[in-house]
Amino acid sequence: MLDDTTIAQLAAELQTSEQTRVPVEHFSKRFPGMTIEDGYRVSRAWVAAQIAGGARVIGHKIGLTSRAMQISSQITEPDYGTLLDHMLYRCEGEALLDIPLNRFIAPRVEVELAFILKAPLQGPDVTVEQVLDATEFITPAIEIIDARIEQFDRHTKAMRKVFDTISDNAANAGIVLGGQRVGPRAVDRAWCGAILRQNGVVEETGLAAGVQGDPAIGIAWLANKLAPWGETLQPGHIVLAGSFTRPVAAKAGDRFEADYGPLGRLNFRFV
Repeated sequence: MLDDTTIAQLAAELQTSEQTRVPVEHFSKRFPGMTIEDGYRVSRAWVAAQIAGGARVIGHKIGLTSRAMQISSQITEPDYGTLLDHMLYRCEGEALLDIPLNRFIAPRVEVELAFILKAPLQGPDVTVEQVLDATEFITPAIEIIDARIEQFDRHTKAMRKVFDTISDNAANAGIVLGGQRVGPRAVDRAWCGAILRQNGVVEETGLAAGVQGDPAIGIAWLANKLAPWGETLQPGHIVLAGSFTRPVAAKAGDRFEADYGPLGRLNFRFV
């Protein structure tokens, strides 16, 4: 386990990386004994620094929800990170939303559903039915993931490990919300799907069933995982349930359209 001084040092490196838009080298390479708990401690220290700088927590994200991603990352459960107010973008109707590329290092986009809570969810024994009772509505969402810790090692080209991703706030850097708001029991959540187009070309399609069979399962899991840290999902929190498409890399000028069928459409571009 890393000592508190090292945890603070690594969190400060993430802070500098976000400010300079220059990714840092893999923490797991420099500290081979690093654990998943160390990763969450780094992430929490970084979030604390963000809050000290004026940021506000607006929710959480769940990542690595698919079995394939867990196998590739050599873990047996998802990971999670924290959403902050400056990460939030909103699509208004069919209008095209401009997102400044210079806020990110190497942004990629993923298709998700967001759960907006109306009541607290406190583990350790939260169930899916309790999640549905506590959810005001679900709505289409795009997660913008990024790499404050470089995705591939600059020397060996090895991919970063899960300890790095967790330290890096589970790679979260932005969230786009829009489309329809529907009750959590008003739709068959597993069959909610989306088509993601990049510059008019279909890049990804998927169903929310890819998120552990039902995205609500992940919300219950998260509430229970936060309990040992003394943390609770709060009313008004946005919770990203996990991607059901692979991440698609974005560059300046790229236009994305995420079509969720009856749940609406998100249109945005990086400028």
